[in-house]
Amino acid sequence: MLTELKRGVLFTLVTMVLFGGVYHAGLWAVGQVAFPAQAQGSTVRRDDGSVIGSSLVAQAFARSGYFHPRPSAVDYNAASTGGSNFGPSNPEHLELVKERLAKVIAAESAPASDVPSEMITASGGGLDPHIPPAAAHLQAARVAAARGIDLNRIRALIDAHTEPPTFGFLGRARVNVLQLNLALDEAIARPPNGLR
Repeated sequence: MLTELKRGVLFTLVTMVLFGGVYHAGLWAVGQVAFPAQAQGSTVRRDDGSVIGSSLVAQAFARSGYFHPRPSAVDYNAASTGGSNFGPSNPEHLELVKERLAKVIAAESAPASDVPSEMITASGGGLDPHIPPAAAHLQAARVAAARGIDLNRIRALIDAHTEPPTFGFLGRARVNVLQLNLALDEAIARPPNGLR
């Protein structure tokens, strides 16, 4: 009986070390070597190495000289991702959508029919970093006016940063808001007070 107990304890210790340590360390090492950017959180850095954000996590941009992301039910807080859990017929949800629509119509001087749903509804996780190209083009006139540049330059920048569906058929075309705003600052003079 003592032999079986020793075997059981030894088996438990070996499997704990293998599956609780070695396995995870091996996956971490493969990630660091094969996918270094993704393993570090897909961080976006300035030339001096300082972290601006992540290409996978939305950030709030409120200034008129920048493109705005879709709304967030968690106020862009990566520590508490999630949706609002409101159903499409919930009165609070409908009121919130109406308020957002009114703000977008006022900011973009566009009719309600031109506003993509992504600009008035929050994503399920609350941190979606992408908007559809139509949402970026909707904001182009405002950004061009705020920066005092030709609208065609802004439209060309949007087109250059539009990502096709993954593998050509998964999902839809999309624009990463953080990367587009950084490219905007790089290509065109940054407005006073910097990013956001």
